[in-house]
Amino acid sequence: MKNDVIRLLPDSVANQIAAGEVIQRPASVVKELVENAADAGATVIKIILKDAGRTLIQVVDNGSGMSGTDARMAFERHSTSKITNAADLFALSTMGFRGEALASIAAVSQVELRTMRRDDNIGTRLCINGSKVESQEPEACTPGTSISVKNLFFNVPARRKFLKKDAVELANIVHEFERLALVNPNHELMLMHNDNIMHQLMPGSLKQRIGQLFGKSVERQLLPIETSTSIVRINGFAGLPEGARRRNWLQYFFVNGRNMKHPYFHKAIMNCYEKLIGPDVQPNYFINFEVDPATIDVNIHPTKNEIKFENEQSIWQILEAAVRESLGKFNVAPAMDFSEDDVPEIPVFAPTITDKPDLGEDAETYNPFDAGTTGLPSAVRNYMGNSADTRGIKSSALNWKKDTMGTFSDWDRLYSRWNNAGNDTDRTDTSRLMMAQPDITDDIRSMDMFNDRDENRNTEYGSVMQFKNKYILSPARSGLLIIDQHRAHVRVLYERYLEDVKGKSHATQSLIFPEMISLTPGQEVTLNDFKDRITETGFDIVKAGKGSWAINGIPAIVAKSNPVELLNGIIDAISTKGTDIAGTLEQEIALSMARSTAIRSGQALSADDMERLLSDLFSLSTPTYTPDGLLVLKIIDTETLTRSF
Repeated sequence: MKNDVIRLLPDSVANQIAAGEVIQRPASVVKELVENAADAGATVIKIILKDAGRTLIQVVDNGSGMSGTDARMAFERHSTSKITNAADLFALSTMGFRGEALASIAAVSQVELRTMRRDDNIGTRLCINGSKVESQEPEACTPGTSISVKNLFFNVPARRKFLKKDAVELANIVHEFERLALVNPNHELMLMHNDNIMHQLMPGSLKQRIGQLFGKSVERQLLPIETSTSIVRINGFAGLPEGARRRNWLQYFFVNGRNMKHPYFHKAIMNCYEKLIGPDVQPNYFINFEVDPATIDVNIHPTKNEIKFENEQSIWQILEAAVRESLGKFNVAPAMDFSEDDVPEIPVFAPTITDKPDLGEDAETYNPFDAGTTGLPSAVRNYMGNSADTRGIKSSALNWKKDTMGTFSDWDRLYSRWNNAGNDTDRTDTSRLMMAQPDITDDIRSMDMFNDRDENRNTEYGSVMQFKNKYILSPARSGLLIIDQHRAHVRVLYERYLEDVKGKSHATQSLIFPEMISLTPGQEVTLNDFKDRITETGFDIVKAGKGSWAINGIPAIVAKSNPVELLNGIIDAISTKGTDIAGTLEQEIALSMARSTAIRSGQALSADDMERLLSDLFSLSTPTYTPDGLLVLKIIDTETLTRSF
């Protein structure tokens, strides 16, 4: 008989396992400690960091403090003052409730706690090293709590190894700080990193807090949202359409003073902006929901950022109506579109050109407003058949197209091709005559996915067309080829820019007037950390004040691009990179430049432009996907098309 193999894990091991879910990076520690301080009734909270939280994360508050016994119990698993039974989960008014955060933090760091209640004469100092209590003793301190987390993941080398560069981790902390500051506008908050104050926020309204965090320009572009029903009370702000961004958009949801992410509600807001902004930008919004705690469940994710609503569909409709009402109240309407799409062709007046073709024997009986066939020219009647009914034919189909030299005189020749449309050879000849486009079939054949040998194929295609100013359609041997024009251009430009970025010489195009760019503290940290590498690619940037930088020059290869958008894209790519970017910075810079300068969805292209783009795309070894994995092209095979009809 074998010995029993199931055993109870020690608390220290169990705490480390729990820490893997709750404490993912330094930003997670900041979130948990600040939320605890807010739950304790603090009005002033200070966050002090060293080395982006690797060496030190200290949170000091003026809250209620703890007794010596409570201080010790707070670091035990599942110890909490927030709830006493399961029913309390549906009446929560605090941020924390599980009793796991402090135990998880203590399991992977060295913790020093100083705390004292307002009515006590002396406080408590507690030291914990990797879940093991090393000392607890009385100590004189100020009312409130100061907790220091040192050497995060010191006893879990694998976790510490996978922490990102300081700039990336600090950017995540700053982003978490912004989320916490928005749900606590009545608190005084300070964020300090390596003895430099990054944020010093004073109490105020939500709108004032937005301005403190993101600048007055964002604050001035906000529209108030306010509605109240028996299900939900919604208030907050939505951004003007002209303030929509291609990246670094500011989108925040709060429910009962808690941050949350909710893709379903995000879709409701995007529906309101559908005809107000372009497809490649996103609006800013700061929306707060107040609901009965019994109608939501916040205990569905370790980070408590995902929340389930009982009346989700009803709230969706109320939210959409509230945002639409706000946009309408402030006369926000779609801009008039003066593009050339769907614009009727109006010929230039020329007195020497006759107003209509010679109808011969039909001249007296022809009536352009007659819905029947009796008033149509004989050539059209022959094509349609005398018994055909043309009441469903659009008037545009009956218009006569004149060439640049005058009236089209060879009508019988034109209609003869229509009459012989059933003949494959004749149809091929017509296609060649009327669509004089360069043949891209050879480029397509070079790719394995299009290299299907169709022996029955007897039609040569050489045409391309643009659909909705977004997609390029082209016949292929296998069927119909559909290409996303923006992604295709990104793929092409990326290869060019990457080759130049990896080179040793990078020319700089000086700007006549410097472009000013405003950065958040997190973005500024990222730029400072990678400034030398970015400068090597051809940028000329200098600091012009707190959060403000001047762009004096940009890489010559992207001289026509928007300098602010270009630099913002590079900083954003570095800040959000999922892996260590040190070895892939050139790729990220090349990709950011390609995204910034590529043709946009909605941009009209000429036939030559489309042909050139396809030729460049299919000359690449990997044209199917963008460098970040987005699909560039798709082919609908002939069999699928046939089944559709």
